[in-house]
Amino acid sequence: MMISVSDILNASILIVDDQEANVGLLTELLSEAGYTNVVSTMKPQGVCALHRKNRYDLILLDLQMPGMDGFQVMDSLKTNEADSYLPVIVLTAQPGHKLRALQAGAKDFISKPFDLVEVKTRIHNMLEVRLLYRKLENYNAVLEQAVLERTAELRESEARYRSLAELASDWYWEQDENGAFTKVSGPVLEMLGIQVPPLLGEIGKALPAGWNEAERESLQSIIAARQPFLDFAFSRVNVDGSRQQFRVSGEPMFNRSSRFIGYRGIGVEMSAKK
Repeated sequence: MMISVSDILNASILIVDDQEANVGLLTELLSEAGYTNVVSTMKPQGVCALHRKNRYDLILLDLQMPGMDGFQVMDSLKTNEADSYLPVIVLTAQPGHKLRALQAGAKDFISKPFDLVEVKTRIHNMLEVRLLYRKLENYNAVLEQAVLERTAELRESEARYRSLAELASDWYWEQDENGAFTKVSGPVLEMLGIQVPPLLGEIGKALPAGWNEAERESLQSIIAARQPFLDFAFSRVNVDGSRQQFRVSGEPMFNRSSRFIGYRGIGVEMSAKK
């Protein structure tokens, strides 16, 4: 992530100083250095409103001004929730104010009287950091939007999967990590004549007569191992001697932290398809 020289020279800069001579000197200096977007004000009371409107990349702020000093200006700028980064370099002739200004949120300082090389260097460095910070903010916003869009796509895809699964099968189910069923769709009761939990082996439930115990135990072991299964065959013999055959397919589900959260799958009665 790089910042070009043109990006720096085109950055927006606000000069805040109650001394016209200082404003003129800084404006001329920045113009000669190639900066193209420099404005100024001698009214510190209006700085917060100006920054809310224009979101300056850099504010050169004099500390000693009548009516409202630089420290008060910085306090007012902190109320701008749209910009948590305070892009301020303070201008001061008081060595004792430098540390206080940094503690108040300023990112750097320039001493008075101005050393022209120091002014150019500190402004350039500050703008480079500021623009990198803003580019990172924009990148994070784009990334967050991409994640939201991808999440929506996955949810839509999952909804389509469920719809197709339901169309292609006699029933669809989901169960949580404890084996409790959270969703069952399809004519399970009518087709099997039993609740689904005993079919998949809920602990403590008695198995209705007619089911193949070996097949049931095999399916239980697959689910206990959290393995996917495809077209697992099992059957039951009804009281009238007729035989029903079924096939089920399922897969374990995991959340974003790779924690197991349950199973989902489909089932179909094969004997009814003949």
